[in-house]
Amino acid sequence: MPRPLSIEDEELIDRLSHCFRAVGYSGASLADLSEATGLSKAALYHRFPGGKRQMAAEVLTAAGEWYEAHILAPLRADGEPADRLRLVVRQLDRFYASGREACLLNMLSAPRSEDSPFAAAIKQMFETLILAFAGFAEESGQSPDVARARAERVVAMLHGSLVLSRGLASNAPFKNFLANLAEDLIGPGGKPTSASQRRRSR
Repeated sequence: MPRPLSIEDEELIDRLSHCFRAVGYSGASLADLSEATGLSKAALYHRFPGGKRQMAAEVLTAAGEWYEAHILAPLRADGEPADRLRLVVRQLDRFYASGREACLLNMLSAPRSEDSPFAAAIKQMFETLILAFAGFAEESGQSPDVARARAERVVAMLHGSLVLSRGLASNAPFKNFLANLAEDLIGPGGKPTSASQRRRSR
């Protein structure tokens, strides 16, 4: 009978994620990952035969799944736009621990994208997030070109605010980003409107 794991898979991935966010993919040694998870190096290799690269790949996959369920789905969903955007703000605050957690995509990137084993996956995650924000902005009345430009700016500001919060040892830049997300995405006032609301206003 196989010996039970001393840590559940979800918790294991979460601890690995915290380690990669703290020191980056290149900076995370097997000793760091062992300390972060509470598992021996041998136990880590038993769980991840592909070593550190497999660990990071599974962390990235889990982050993508979380984003899909908690950020992308509300942006694409039916329902009151303002409520959906408020939910996205709360979920971003939760995922990044109010700005205390670094950007995982940045910390798993290499100095040059062609050197990163995760470059394609990271690019896809960024593009998917931009498309979701752009779709929401279009739904709120922005033209496709303006919606895309605003979405790219919002994603850049999201990750830039995390870098700045880390560098300043203050979560104020991230909190400011969240406070202004609606206005940055859909324009002055930052009050999303549904298609039916726009029709009634004509």
